[in-house]
Amino acid sequence: MLDQVQNLSTLGSLELVHNLSALGSIPEILPSSLKQEGCKDGWNYSTEYYHSTVVTEFNLVCSDQWKQPLTSLVFFLGGLSGCFISGRISDRFGRKPVLFGSVALVSVFSSAQAFAPSWPVFTALYFMIGLGQLSGYVAVFVLGSETLTGSTRVFFSNLALPFVYVFAIMLLPATAYLVREWRYLSLIMAVPGLACIPLWWLVPESSRWLVSRGRLQDAETLLRSAALENQVEAPRVIFLSSNVERATSEKDESLSFLDLLRTANIRYITLMLWLIWFSCGINYFGLSFNISILSGNPYLNYFLMTVVELPAYAASWLAARSFPRRLSFISLALLGALALLLIQITLHGHPAFTLSLVLLSKFGIVASTGLLYVFTGELFPTVIRNTAMSSSAMFSRVGSSVSSYLLQLAVLSEFLPWIIVGSLSLFSVLLCLFLPETLRQPLPDTIQQMGLVQRFRWPRASTPLPNKSAKDQISAPEIICTTHL
Repeated sequence: MLDQVQNLSTLGSLELVHNLSALGSIPEILPSSLKQEGCKDGWNYSTEYYHSTVVTEFNLVCSDQWKQPLTSLVFFLGGLSGCFISGRISDRFGRKPVLFGSVALVSVFSSAQAFAPSWPVFTALYFMIGLGQLSGYVAVFVLGSETLTGSTRVFFSNLALPFVYVFAIMLLPATAYLVREWRYLSLIMAVPGLACIPLWWLVPESSRWLVSRGRLQDAETLLRSAALENQVEAPRVIFLSSNVERATSEKDESLSFLDLLRTANIRYITLMLWLIWFSCGINYFGLSFNISILSGNPYLNYFLMTVVELPAYAASWLAARSFPRRLSFISLALLGALALLLIQITLHGHPAFTLSLVLLSKFGIVASTGLLYVFTGELFPTVIRNTAMSSSAMFSRVGSSVSSYLLQLAVLSEFLPWIIVGSLSLFSVLLCLFLPETLRQPLPDTIQQMGLVQRFRWPRASTPLPNKSAKDQISAPEIICTTHL
C-alpha cells in the first residue's frame, strides 16, 4: 500500500485523492489499478524493538520478503537431514560421538554465521546449525534414557532434560533484549558449546548400546566403574552367561532405517508415530510463528510462550509417572487442540483472553510432545532406538518446515492457520488410540520384544500384551544391576 501511495504522489494525484476523500467522493484513480514499483530510495526500519536483524541488514522485505520463510525452511531441512544421518551413525558408532559432534557443529557454524557477508552465505550456515541442533537433543535423550531406568529415566526424559532446554530458551529473549545486534548474538550462542568440551571425559557411553553391539567387556567395565564411583558393590556376575554367546554371534548385525518397516507390527507403529511427530512439529512451530500476529511486546510474548513450557513439562512428567502413556497423550493433545480452535472467537475483541488461549494451547502441545519422546523411546528396541527416534524427529522437522509457510495461509483466511494446527492435534489423538501401551512394561531390546498394535478402543488402562512362546521370545543379555548404578 505504501508503494501505491508513493505512485499516486509521483503522479500528482495524492492531493486529489485527499480532496475527494474529504468531500465523501470516490476517487476516479483506484490504487489497485496503478502500476506498482519498488522503493527506489531504500527502507527505513523501526528500531523500537530491534536495532539490527538479518531482515533489516539484508533487506528481506517487499520483493525479497519470500526469503524470510525460506530461511526458516532451510534451517528445518538441516534438522531433517541431521536426524536422518545422526540416527544411523549413533546406532552404528555410539551415542556419545553423535552428541558431542552435534554440539561442536552448532558452535562452529554459529560463530561463522556472525561473519556472514550475504543472505545466501547466512542461509547455508543456518542449514549446518540445523543439522546439529536436533541431532544433539535426540542423542542426549537416548543416551540418558538407556543409562537410567524406571522412575529415574522418566524424571530425566520428561522433566530434567526439558527443563534445562526451556531455561536455555528463556535466556534467549533476555539476551536478545540486551544484545540487539544479531551478529553479536550469534557469537554469544556459540559460547555454551565450549563449556561442553570437558564433559567428553565425564559422560559415559550407553551400556545398553555396548551390549547391543556385543561389546560386553566394555559394558561390564563401565558398570563396575560406576559402582566404584558411587561406592556400591557390583555383583560378581553382571550379565547372565546364557545370553552372552547369542549377543556375541549377533554383534555384527547392523539394522538400518528400512528395518523400521520390515515386519507388519513395527511398520504400523513406525508409520503412526511418524504422522504423530509430523503433526506435533507443525503444531509447535506453527504456534510459535503465529505469535507474531498477537498484540503486545514481542520479547514479552516470546518469554511467556517459553515460560509456559515449564509447567507443561512438569505435567508431562507427572502423567508419565502414574498414568498410561496413550491416555496422557490424548488428554494433553485434546487440551491444546480445543484451545486453538477457540482462538478464532477471541482473536480481535479480547487480546488478553486470546493470549491466554495461545498459552493454554502451547501448554497442551508441549506437554503432549514431551510425553511423546518417552512414549517413542519405550516403544522401540535398543538395537534400533536411536534410528527410530531420529526418524521420528526427522518427520517432526518436515512438519516444522511446512509450518514456516503456515502464516501465509492467513491471506485466504486469518483463522485458517489456527484451524489447521488444531485439526492436526485431533488427528494425532486418533492415531494414538492404536499404539500399544508401555506403562510399566520392560524396555525392549529386540524387535521381537516390541508391543503389538492395538485395536480401536478408548485407552482406559494398559492393555496386556499376548503371551509369546519361549521360542519366539528373543532376549538380549540381561543387565542385573542398573538401578543401583
